[in-house]
Amino acid sequence: MVVRKNLKRKYALISVFDKKNLKYLCENLNKFNYNFISSGSTGKKIRSMGFPCKDISRLTKYKEMFDGRVKTLNPLIYSSLLFVRDNKLHLKQFKTLKMPVIDIVVVNLYPFEKSLKKNNDNIIEMIDIGGPSLLRAAGKNFKYITPIMDQTDYKKLIKNLNKNNGITDIEFRKKMAQKSYKEISKYDNSISKWLNEK
Repeated sequence: MVVRKNLKRKYALISVFDKKNLKYLCENLNKFNYNFISSGSTGKKIRSMGFPCKDISRLTKYKEMFDGRVKTLNPLIYSSLLFVRDNKLHLKQFKTLKMPVIDIVVVNLYPFEKSLKKNNDNIIEMIDIGGPSLLRAAGKNFKYITPIMDQTDYKKLIKNLNKNNGITDIEFRKKMAQKSYKEISKYDNSISKWLNEK
């Protein structure tokens, strides 16, 4: 793989339940000068692999609460995901927050359906709140941000970055946004069915 350096400081927010292929992802994003933002066990895993990783709670000055139920749900994070980057007023407001500009969001959701099949007594904790919210925000702003929720898309992401000098193209971002909304819809539907049965 030929890496064409883009020296602009870029950030990827990574929060994954299933950490399979995380090293592959971080190694390749690192080649394209991406810095990492994360929380909880994902952040620990990234740092254990030798990559610097900013903790969300340090950026937001807001500690994780309620056994991790509240981690990424913070207006500073969503400000970075939702501001319109070619809107002068948005840009002016965002700069006052002193937050990194997040370009890639990598999230996979808590395995609700798998836990359901295993008759997990603590199934309620497998209802993901922060993950879908992050993907929805990134998907809404696909003009600028790439949402990735499926590990099978990691290689596609790296291929697209390689093709476009370290950034993704609009067609890829839109495709990943569409996939995110489609999969979140299925996820929510499975929760709705479970609640109806209960």
